[in-house]
Amino acid sequence: MQPTPIRSVAAVSFDVTGTLIHCPRLAEIYAEVLGRHGVEVDPERLGELVPIVWKELSCRVVDGRDRFASHPGGDRGFWSEFLGRIAAYLEIAHPGPFAAAELYDRFARADAWELYPDVEPTLDRLASRRLRLVVTSNWDARLPDLLEDLGLARRFEAIVYSWRVGYEKPHPAIFEAVTVELELAPAAVLHIGDRRLADLEGARAAGMRALLLGRDGIDGDLARLDELPTHLSRPGDVLD
Repeated sequence: MQPTPIRSVAAVSFDVTGTLIHCPRLAEIYAEVLGRHGVEVDPERLGELVPIVWKELSCRVVDGRDRFASHPGGDRGFWSEFLGRIAAYLEIAHPGPFAAAELYDRFARADAWELYPDVEPTLDRLASRRLRLVVTSNWDARLPDLLEDLGLARRFEAIVYSWRVGYEKPHPAIFEAVTVELELAPAAVLHIGDRRLADLEGARAAGMRALLLGRDGIDGDLARLDELPTHLSRPGDVLD
């Protein structure tokens, strides 16, 4: 059954990680860099620890403030602390500032990331319908340059990210920044992301339309990004 088309949409907003790009070699990159700094770690163990530490540090986010900009050491300080918490779980000393700096720089480069194969065809189809495209993401200061290196930045009218705004999704401030940037009413923007609270509920609470992307096939309005155009009305349809 075809979904009921979402009408009156002038712009589509996209989350980044898990929606547009992913990092299938995350644990291997951590292990590779740490190995060069004298710390031999099983990539499988690192793969287990990274999401645990991310959730642990997420609990410290106060009033929705961006974890990177609000950290005393800035975004580099946050990721150094992140590495320190991984080291604590491994019961080893912090690998040091040079290891932290190398990891920060590795994940700023396009070769650490992969675009999902449905991203560019979907963006092409949306652009052909004259829809305005924007990024809305919880990311640190590296995001604009990373999207440029990946060849994605040119596709978006605006790149709105938490480090710049000062607040993370699901806080309404980051979604409001999108509507201000585009000079659109919230209801004219459809947000797509893979996190129920941050993306779906956050966008809807800010007055936007939203769809949940479930690439795992378990939970979501979309299983793939290229299903999105079927949810949108065609140009010329009667608006709500």
